[in-house]
Amino acid sequence: MGYDVHITRKENWFDESGPQIDIEEWKALVESDSSMRLDGFASVDLKNGATLRVESEGLAVWVAYEKSGVGGNMAWFDFRKGNVVVKNPDGAILRKMWQLAQELGAKVQGDECELYGADGNVAAW
Repeated sequence: MGYDVHITRKENWFDESGPQIDIEEWKALVESDSSMRLDGFASVDLKNGATLRVESEGLAVWVAYEKSGVGGNMAWFDFRKGNVVVKNPDGAILRKMWQLAQELGAKVQGDECELYGADGNVAAW
């Protein structure tokens, strides 16, 4: 498992109702940001020689992430149910999430509903 952080317009990221980010809006934002790339999939080579591949129409990668490729690290941003989700983001990714959220009129919210600010730190509970 891991800890997910969400770019969301909803009161709480898990709410069934509330304002959502549209997939076409997300894709347009990614395409307009030269530091992002819309791949539609993520692929990881496993220690046993197999490859794990996940496909999702809104799956993007932050190509300017300073740790990209180091130890298999990648900054994948996945579009899910009107939100954009990143698993186990570090401070740099949280700051990028906040920038993207500003473009989308959204906020950055963790699994436990904490909110993150521009500096990548928890701003409110």
